[in-house]
Amino acid sequence: MIAIYGPFRALSFSVLYPQLHRMLDAGLIEEKVSELSPRRSRIVYAITAQGLKRFETITASSGPDSWEDESFEVRFAFFGPTPARNRLAILEGRHRKLQDKAALLRSEVEKSPEGIDKYLYEWRRHSLESAEREIAWLEEMINTERKSTRE
Repeated sequence: MIAIYGPFRALSFSVLYPQLHRMLDAGLIEEKVSELSPRRSRIVYAITAQGLKRFETITASSGPDSWEDESFEVRFAFFGPTPARNRLAILEGRHRKLQDKAALLRSEVEKSPEGIDKYLYEWRRHSLESAEREIAWLEEMINTERKSTRE
């Protein structure tokens, strides 16, 4: 089963539960059994003080891994508690990364050789359009962040 959590990520339970167990083993979360009825119980997870400290450390960082394709969406989902200067650094890093990606895709689309598979061409064109849309969105987000840090 796959469910959508937040605006970005599909999450498989085969990924979720092993990660929960790793976090339990590391002391970042704790589990409690909640009795729903005499025949059913539910495990409820709560963040520990150590987990909260780790979360704060992560939100206070803004290195290159923060704007990579694999982690940007998760980092963005937690932008609320992320310090403003880190939000801006992450957005700017993602912007640079996507500009590089768009330049490469644009070059591939423009130089497409005669007789290239039409579906490969369409995939490249679609990828370029997606990157350009995200770049425009990032530019709006960056401008908004810059205005809010000046106020």
